[in-house]
Amino acid sequence: MIYRSRAPLRIGLAGGGTDVSPYSDMYGGAILNATISLYAHASIEPIDENAIIIQAADRQEEQRFEWNNELPINGKLDLAKGVYNRIQKDYGLPLSGFRLSTFVDAPAGSGLGTSSTLVVAIIGAFAEMLRLPLGEYDIAHYAYEIERNDLQLAGGKQDQYAATFGGVNFMEFYEGDKVIVNPLRIKQQYLNELENNLILYFTSTSRESATIIQEQVKNVNQKNEKSIEAMHQLKEQARMMKEALLKGRLHEIGEILDFGFAQKRQMANNISNSSIEELYNAAKGAGATGGKISGAGGGGFMTFYCPDNCRYNVARALKEFGGEIKNYQFTQSGLNTWTA
Repeated sequence: MIYRSRAPLRIGLAGGGTDVSPYSDMYGGAILNATISLYAHASIEPIDENAIIIQAADRQEEQRFEWNNELPINGKLDLAKGVYNRIQKDYGLPLSGFRLSTFVDAPAGSGLGTSSTLVVAIIGAFAEMLRLPLGEYDIAHYAYEIERNDLQLAGGKQDQYAATFGGVNFMEFYEGDKVIVNPLRIKQQYLNELENNLILYFTSTSRESATIIQEQVKNVNQKNEKSIEAMHQLKEQARMMKEALLKGRLHEIGEILDFGFAQKRQMANNISNSSIEELYNAAKGAGATGGKISGAGGGGFMTFYCPDNCRYNVARALKEFGGEIKNYQFTQSGLNTWTA
């Protein structure tokens, strides 16, 4: 018997960064994102030996441990070990060996929420095995606690909720880790057009988001007016994006993304760089009306809005930079678990 799960990665469309404390605690945050057909996968397979094997198949990494209530957090496969440690502490696991295997359809540091989505998927596999009575908000908050509190990893709150709920969501963030997920009922024809016009481009570079996020946190704590005002504007951008999508004003999407990209640059250093700026300008020169860096910035994936039929010209322009255009579809479902 194998216990499986998968959770979707996401594209952040507006409001990125306003889900990070202390900004969200002090001012409230808002983000609009959409899950896509790239996933984090997790499987737990019982084995006939008293051992715990953790395997990241996409990274060709594996660690083996004798059965223990707590696995060492040492920089290797820590997300999986962090989930195991917390599940063991809160619920207890049967004294039998197992192999936990994971695979993510995009590289770490790509800006699509890979780390948090992987944590959600691993929790899902354990929940399937133990039949844990956890709802969507429970799993998302659990994943957030494991990452931010147990493992002390810097970051926000949107990714865990996007991966768990799935679909297109307008999310609100408040003091005390309060999160409200508002699923948006967007007409299918609007989603089809958005999917057609939105290019997902991997720059072929990954980045360490923690450094950028730590500077963003520092700017808020030190009352850096330029950075805080940029976050206020990004929160407003999320509301603008929500209205444009619900009302089918897709011709405004590129301009809203362009507005957000200008604000995002003000939040912290290294969100953009000369290579990203060159890419962005090339895409706009080929017809894109706006775009953004996914996640914290600094590299990873970028998205560009290409109205009419200019996506083909934009794709040709981007290929000159050596990256890769990734095909995707929007998804409506979030975390799925099953037993094989």
